[in-house]
Amino acid sequence: MSQTTKRAFEASIKKLMEQKPLDKIKVTDITEDCEVNRQTFYYHFKDIYDLLEWVYTNDATRAIGDKKTYDTWQEGLYEIFKYILDNKSFVLNTYNSLSREYLERYLYNETYLLLIGVVEEKAKGMSVKDKDKSFIADFYKYGFVGLVLEWVRKGMKEEPAEIIERLNMLISGNIEKALESYRRDR
Repeated sequence: MSQTTKRAFEASIKKLMEQKPLDKIKVTDITEDCEVNRQTFYYHFKDIYDLLEWVYTNDATRAIGDKKTYDTWQEGLYEIFKYILDNKSFVLNTYNSLSREYLERYLYNETYLLLIGVVEEKAKGMSVKDKDKSFIADFYKYGFVGLVLEWVRKGMKEEPAEIIERLNMLISGNIEKALESYRRDR
């Protein structure tokens, strides 16, 4: 029942954000749309921003799934682009509001998880400090997210597959080179 209620709140906020900016949506709007009382909302979430964070985190986990390996990172990144396109009004409304940090946090968290999986996979058999592996994943995370945010800012016109292909050409082999530079067992 709890997940069903949370999903109803998710559907409601997405629907409402197609009609008006997030800053104009109140908990009352969501509870009336879901036909529940305010206490039910507050049982699940502290406020609308807590709901927003839950939506991004939950949707991202489902979207990327297990596409966090060297052979599948492009698919994982494509799923992020696809999620944004499938939820265009919701994402643009978040992007253009004071709540942009929730979108950015979602992108940074999910992209980091995607990339650290690739870095860990490529580091197998190497002695590389965890902080160095994390640094490599962070470096690429900022580049990836920067590209996605710029794509959103420009109206999402470029095909995600083209961006990913160009990105793949740019970074191909570079994670391995970075790991080699940080190796302690040479």
